[in-house]
Amino acid sequence: MTPIPELVPHLKQLRLSGILDSLDARNRQAIESKLAYTEFLAILMGDEVARRDQNRFGTRLRRAQFRSTKTLEQFDFERLPQLNRALVHDLATGRYVRECSPVLIVGPSGTGKSHLAQALGHCAIRQGVDVLFTSCSALTQSLHAARATNAYERKLQTLSRIPVLIIDDFGLKPLRAPADEDLHELIAERYERTATIVTSNLDFTEWDQAFPANPLLASATLDRLRHNAYCLVLDGQSYRTPRQMPTSAPTKTKNSTQQKDVK
Repeated sequence: MTPIPELVPHLKQLRLSGILDSLDARNRQAIESKLAYTEFLAILMGDEVARRDQNRFGTRLRRAQFRSTKTLEQFDFERLPQLNRALVHDLATGRYVRECSPVLIVGPSGTGKSHLAQALGHCAIRQGVDVLFTSCSALTQSLHAARATNAYERKLQTLSRIPVLIIDDFGLKPLRAPADEDLHELIAERYERTATIVTSNLDFTEWDQAFPANPLLASATLDRLRHNAYCLVLDGQSYRTPRQMPTSAPTKTKNSTQQKDVK
């Protein structure tokens, strides 16, 4: 007689109903291998821990809002021979998260900045860290929308507490008021408390151009971003090269056909 019917209500009450997914198989394994009760219990608990870890990973991955699944294993380092690969792998261990340090990634369009930023975020999620990926424009728009509904402070505090915030495409569009002030407030709140990853097509020396109307605000914001930051420069050809169109075979003309017939 299977013990499952009697176990179901108890497992549900203890919030261990996931054990039912592997209980039959583990029970057969225990009988065939003559496992001790403690060994059988340890295997079941291991299954439950693995299941919960996988569920938490999936939840964090969904909340991160990545554009696509970009991992470090998929990143083509060979296209960027000058990139500091050792630093990238060091960052992947979560060093910058523990230090609450910014990671600044710059390079021309199509060199893999967003891929690398998302890959570092993916590594952080594997380590049990919450991550949010957003473009700079979407970020400032969300803060502006929160202000319109009197939810600005709550939104600001929520964003400031995220352990890893990835801001993609910084400087792609000039920041006008109140977007420049909102971004400054967020960076100031996160400064030395949480880790921020920023990608940009602009060179580091050009970042102040993102704040065309307020150079003082630019200085205050960028000082906080650059302090103790890890900097990665991606310099190479774009991944987004256009697909080559197949060359069509030359068409035969009427004259050439006639000449062939004459021969």
